[in-house]
Amino acid sequence: MAFAQEKIYTEEDYYKIPEGVRAELIDGKIYYQAAPGRIHQEILMFLSKTIANYIDQKGGPCRIYPGPFAVKLFQNHTTIVEPDISVICNPDKLTSRGCTGAPDWIIEITSPSNSGNDYIRKLNLYMDAGVREYWIVNPSDCTVFVYRLAESRFENISYSFHESIKAGIYDHLFISLKDFAQE
Repeated sequence: MAFAQEKIYTEEDYYKIPEGVRAELIDGKIYYQAAPGRIHQEILMFLSKTIANYIDQKGGPCRIYPGPFAVKLFQNHTTIVEPDISVICNPDKLTSRGCTGAPDWIIEITSPSNSGNDYIRKLNLYMDAGVREYWIVNPSDCTVFVYRLAESRFENISYSFHESIKAGIYDHLFISLKDFAQE
């Protein structure tokens, strides 16, 4: 008796997904995503504006891309993610379709339906790809987990929304999410 084989999806399949359908391709599997909630989007806009304003003031090659924005982490054609926020400092990584290679900084804002992806699957992907800094923002418990790449491993520090968090890839950027803290 033959067993059914699971289909391995590729970059070609990913780009056939209809526009407006949110999905990621991770290790040959397609993961569909629900639309984010209001608080998720408010935090996304706040962080995007804060980081973009800092980049504009300081200059330099870095660019910020809020999701959906395709990031092809590896050359294997079976993994394309759409982080909530990607900061890319090497313009050679940018393509007409998004980013090829590891962004310098990725921020994911958890939703109840996707937190396992952010804390486990994507954490390992981003570390393996060489993302220098990865933040997981959790609006439900008002925490931010900051992972910074040290050699080939992430080192982790956790913060509450009331604390000022230093962006590791910049010398003078500090961010507080205190206005989003649930009392």
